[in-house]
Amino acid sequence: MNGAVDIDLDRADLTFAASGDALVSRTVLPSGVRVLSERVPGVRSATIGFWVDVGSRDETGPVPGPSGRAASFGSTHFLEHLLFKGTAERTAFDIAIAFDAVGGEHNAITSKEQTCYYAKVQDRDLAMATEVLADMVTSSVLHVVDFENERGVILEELAMAEDDPADAVNERFFAAALGTHPIARPIGGSPETIGAATRDAVWQHYRASYRPQNLVVTAAGAVDHARLVADVERSLTAGGWPMGVPAAPARRRGTDEADLHGTARLVASRRRIEQVHVVIGTQGVRASDRSRVVMSVVDSVLGGGMSSRLFQEVRERRGLAYSVYSFTAGYSDTGVFGMYAACSPQKTRQVAEIMLDELRRLAADGITRDELARAVGQLSGASALALEDSDTRMTRLGRSELSTGEFVDLDETLRRLALVTAEDVRRLAADLASRPMTIAAVGAVDDDVFSGLM
Repeated sequence: MNGAVDIDLDRADLTFAASGDALVSRTVLPSGVRVLSERVPGVRSATIGFWVDVGSRDETGPVPGPSGRAASFGSTHFLEHLLFKGTAERTAFDIAIAFDAVGGEHNAITSKEQTCYYAKVQDRDLAMATEVLADMVTSSVLHVVDFENERGVILEELAMAEDDPADAVNERFFAAALGTHPIARPIGGSPETIGAATRDAVWQHYRASYRPQNLVVTAAGAVDHARLVADVERSLTAGGWPMGVPAAPARRRGTDEADLHGTARLVASRRRIEQVHVVIGTQGVRASDRSRVVMSVVDSVLGGGMSSRLFQEVRERRGLAYSVYSFTAGYSDTGVFGMYAACSPQKTRQVAEIMLDELRRLAADGITRDELARAVGQLSGASALALEDSDTRMTRLGRSELSTGEFVDLDETLRRLALVTAEDVRRLAADLASRPMTIAAVGAVDDDVFSGLM
């Protein structure tokens, strides 16, 4: 494959070769369901995912909105749990047995913009995985008893995350940096919104969101595309979906950059724990932004590994923290960039100063030739190694279809990385450093520790 391949929503069929002798195929069914596969030579397993284009950002309040798609905060994640609890044809135990009996793996993830139910199995069991996942997506019953039981499970999950200061500071950073933007909200909701959720509201959210136009099925590994398409269509039809009713796929989310107002710049939550967990960051780049490859290099140089500037300065040279790194996340209309560290309370100010100083030094002075080569090598190797796993390939297909609108194979990824220059990195770092910074902290710390830093 030479260059990225655009994925046109209005084109029903698409087939092309990708790096490593892989074959990528895409079919849009008349109902609007999209099926994508990547056949990889020499493997005996496959990973399949059923992607629903709804995430936590699509929730707007405690009751369904006028569109019928919105629901109480946390309902999308709540629903993800419930779809494993049984259908008209299968109990929760039946679903578990189906995968355990063949040594398969199955799970799901709710993100801020999508939900994915996935399974990894031997090639001979792919039809079974397709059938079971389709049954879950189309025909879950959401029994009242299961709903109440799972409410308790989710409340425990939220409590576990809040007890983890690294998770807690991350949630506070998103809320402070992104303000009223829906991406700022926690994916799982809050104890208050989960406690107030009703089975009827979640059911309405399910019926409104889980429909052919919003579904993308992706599979990678030992996959025969024509057979996969037939299995998907048959299984969804068996689940009662109107596969014979013509419909266009749902349009992708808008990519105009969000204008963020009303964001907090400092949020410190005092706790009696041994360390202070700190995140310092700002608005990053969107998932579809072409500068995202430059952002990956900025992230690698600044805090992406043991040779990164933050790791070397904070941990190796000064011994101020065990854990220190940087991170990025991109969404359709916004993104975040941040730096994280955990240290003793008396070192908090010094660590925060170093993190900001390293970003500003990167913005002012740029990077060396060796740093650029090392970052490109690290990212190139990581990209190649990740694609040894069919899970990564399946996920790449889903994000290509739903988020970026283009498929980028390994050769194109390496080509784009090789084009990044030291000046590209300095310019993006300068842009990041010029933006309003947000500091979130959890631990034995007060606001005045960070006085004058921003």
